[in-house]
Amino acid sequence: MRNRNTIEFLGLWERLNNPGFNPIEFDGIRKQAGLNSFILTAKRWIDATRAVGLISKAGRYGGTYAHKEIAFEFASWISVEFRLYLIKEFQRLKEDENRRLSLAWNLNRTLSRRVHSHGIAAGRTSQAAQSNRHSPDASSDFLESESADRHERKITPGFHSRFKPQAFA
Repeated sequence: MRNRNTIEFLGLWERLNNPGFNPIEFDGIRKQAGLNSFILTAKRWIDATRAVGLISKAGRYGGTYAHKEIAFEFASWISVEFRLYLIKEFQRLKEDENRRLSLAWNLNRTLSRRVHSHGIAAGRTSQAAQSNRHSPDASSDFLESESADRHERKITPGFHSRFKPQAFA
């Protein structure tokens, strides 16, 4: 851990993910990074900055372990092939997510249009029924209902064939 870029990355990760991070000690380490005499061990980094992204264990079954975000970054520095794999996988996942969100958005849009047009039809029919409540001619209710149906068909063709309205409580 002698490279200034490594120290910068670890410091930024800790600032974003660790509320107990010691930024003052980090600034001192960052200033020394890159010098020929600078040596930083994982244990020293953890102790000085109260870092949580790295874990260092001594003894049998010991070693240095990193949070997966840090491990991915280190692996991408070591292997260009791995870095390209990460980029392609990220792009594939984002395209898949966009495709799913687009489908959900279209479904919500279609459903809201249908519910809205159903509401228009229900509103027109109920208005006609209230206005003709005292009228002996009930045929105007039927005409108003037909008009609402035509309005629905203009907004969403095939509305009645695909969506059967239900009474809502």
